[in-house]
Amino acid sequence: MLNPDPESALIDRFGRRITYVRLSVTDRCDLRCVYCMAEDMRFLPRAQVLTLEEIARLGRCFVALGVTKLRVTGGEPLVRRNVLWLFEQLGALSGLHELTLTTNGTQLPRLAAGLKAAGVTRLNISLDSLRPERFHAITRLGELRQTLDGIAAAQAAGFARIKLNSVVLKHRNHDEVGDLVAFAMAKGLDISFIEEMPLGVIGDHDRGEAFYSSAQIRADLAARFELLPTTETTGGPARYWRVAGSATRVGFISPHSHNFCGDCNRVRVTAEGRLLLCLGQEYSVDLRRALRANPTDDERVHHSIRQAMSIKPRGHDFDLHGQPIVFRHMNATGG
Repeated sequence: MLNPDPESALIDRFGRRITYVRLSVTDRCDLRCVYCMAEDMRFLPRAQVLTLEEIARLGRCFVALGVTKLRVTGGEPLVRRNVLWLFEQLGALSGLHELTLTTNGTQLPRLAAGLKAAGVTRLNISLDSLRPERFHAITRLGELRQTLDGIAAAQAAGFARIKLNSVVLKHRNHDEVGDLVAFAMAKGLDISFIEEMPLGVIGDHDRGEAFYSSAQIRADLAARFELLPTTETTGGPARYWRVAGSATRVGFISPHSHNFCGDCNRVRVTAEGRLLLCLGQEYSVDLRRALRANPTDDERVHHSIRQAMSIKPRGHDFDLHGQPIVFRHMNATGG
């Protein structure tokens, strides 16, 4: 593939260049994490979900427009049937520098080796607690051992950089942040702590009461570790610190306490093909329509994507104490 024409680069009206796209392949999941979805979820009819071939085509279109990083998300992406085929297609794209995956880890024992062979460069694995009973309570359906086995399988497959993602909730797992960092250090992993994002009505807890800021987490960790600031980045919203005497990086994703919108370089595509221009706003464009109306004309799809840059908002405006501004759940948003 030729290098993308600079005139075709995805630049929004605030001058931000979009180089990172998160592609959701499903809204379904084998867990029901309390911060992600309601306990009794209704998932999309399969006819409304993009086919794997359509997702692969979108990946090709985005890379042609200068995107260098694709992250496959869900739901839980690895429950999608034949999903390895998609990774193989995306991994073969010339001009793509990073192909990454966000997963809960439950399917990695059977798929980690195939993902590595397909060209996946990095994994993010969700791990919110190291206590089996807490893990089960937060995920509603999960067993800690399955995720730990998934982490081990990913390391055995040869993934060099694996990052744990932990959503921190006050009175549920906030007192485990030190243990989670110690676990990451022992395993040679990175870890990011995430402030809960108020997407969808979940019913499990009051988000204002459960909020635990990145500053509070850093203060808790400072009692146990020496954290050294670093300018390192993985291309996403996390701000990283190094643990002194260790290769482990600790990241903080702070949509409330340290808004990261000013240098946003990413957009999301939902499983039904909506291009979301902002995590916390409803601005979107229907790419499924563009794909299906132009089955052999990628330039028409390129046009739809480029036009969408004009409606990308400056940023989100989350409110922890009122009704959610965005009523779609995190699993429908794309990781």
